[in-house]
Amino acid sequence: MAAHFANVSRLTIVTALLFLSALLFLSAGCGPDPDASSTPQELPAAGGETAADSTSSSVIRLASTTSTRDSGLFEVLLPVFEKSHNCRVYLIAVGTGSALRLGEAGDVDVLVIHAPSAAEAFMKAGHGIRHEAVMHNSFLIVGPAADPADVVGSELTPCLKKIKDQGHKFLSRGDDSGTHMRELALWELAGGKPDGKEYLETGQGMGPTLVMADEMQAYTLVDQGTWLKQKEKLELVPIVTEGPDLLNPYSAIVINPKKSKAINSKLAAAFVDFLISDEAQKLIDGYKVNGQKLFHADRLNAEIVE
Repeated sequence: MAAHFANVSRLTIVTALLFLSALLFLSAGCGPDPDASSTPQELPAAGGETAADSTSSSVIRLASTTSTRDSGLFEVLLPVFEKSHNCRVYLIAVGTGSALRLGEAGDVDVLVIHAPSAAEAFMKAGHGIRHEAVMHNSFLIVGPAADPADVVGSELTPCLKKIKDQGHKFLSRGDDSGTHMRELALWELAGGKPDGKEYLETGQGMGPTLVMADEMQAYTLVDQGTWLKQKEKLELVPIVTEGPDLLNPYSAIVINPKKSKAINSKLAAAFVDFLISDEAQKLIDGYKVNGQKLFHADRLNAEIVE
């Protein structure tokens, strides 16, 4: 009897290990998943199918920023592309750093990111074969309505210095996203980021970080698209909204097909063509939430942002 139970126990353990291995295998190639906001999503397509229902030649894997996904813009753009090209787009919403790593590994076909210097380095390293400006908006500092640092309307660098020197709470995404990269660059302009306990990293996407900042009544850096999409649900208010260092350009990159035989560079290139086409640019420029424009299209009226 004891030997029988030992065999059952061993079988149970082996089964559990196999199940765990299967889960790890299925999640491979989808990048880190620190929170629900960066979980890969299969967007519904025409006919109710998903990427898994289509042949590989009619599917592309798009790694894009959580801020773009959270803005709702892809819900407007992707169905149009899918219908016109009879294809499916598998959206993986992660931070820009994670998106670039997925591209470098050849685990996706195309990127939409917002970190110009990182994108330039990516292209110079030969990981991408095409890089196109698509759209832009701005970053802004938001914070408690009471504004304990007394920085509403001030310039960016003095604002950050006061928040740091007075020890006020500042929430960072801390996730190697484009927003996080820009935040660190802004702190460098202000003499370095805080090192005290009032500087907190969420490891989350933009949406959850905003909610946490609201709950903690902390200051944070946010992209304009996510802010306009979510601000009605928050008590936070804009603190600093203007300045050249707050410009937030988005671009698209086609991954080098030499990275993997699975890369669908032809359809990826068609997707980038679509993003910079008059049709998509007008959709981007006309996309509004509560009557407010979230993005400015770079290819309309020669409005290209470097």
